[in-house]
Amino acid sequence: MLATMLRRFEQLAVLLAGIGAAIIVVQMLWISYGVFMRYGVGRPDGTVTEATALLLFPAAFLGLAYALKEDAYPKVLFLRNALGARGRRWLDLVNLVLMVAVGGFFAIAGVSATLRAYDSGAASEILLWPRWLFWAPSALALVVFTLYVVLRLVALLATPPQHADR
Repeated sequence: MLATMLRRFEQLAVLLAGIGAAIIVVQMLWISYGVFMRYGVGRPDGTVTEATALLLFPAAFLGLAYALKEDAYPKVLFLRNALGARGRRWLDLVNLVLMVAVGGFFAIAGVSATLRAYDSGAASEILLWPRWLFWAPSALALVVFTLYVVLRLVALLATPPQHADR
């Protein structure tokens, strides 16, 4: 059951990262259009800056779970390699617990911000897009990340420790 849940969350991580990549492509095209309008035509488009800034926020968080899946977070390997199997396990446990704490905090903040933006009906200044549309993908990504970290933590705790040292 745990392996199935991990696989599902890994698939969800890939999907969210793909959505983040699509947002970045849209930003690239929109910025290119803005540069052309400003310097080629001489008529800057005021929506470009706001739209790309608003789209940057969800794009930043949509790849969190995928980065964890791919083990792409920075590590101090010389310290990790100097430890024995038990030390590496403890370091991994501490790392995952910290990720749960930080991810959980930001997930709660993201969901709260999404709900408050939805309730208030706040919109962006120029485009008048509802602000909750930019908070919702980030909140979803943070919740998925936190749940995925919890699953990884449970999987690590369920795995018997290795006794072979170095």
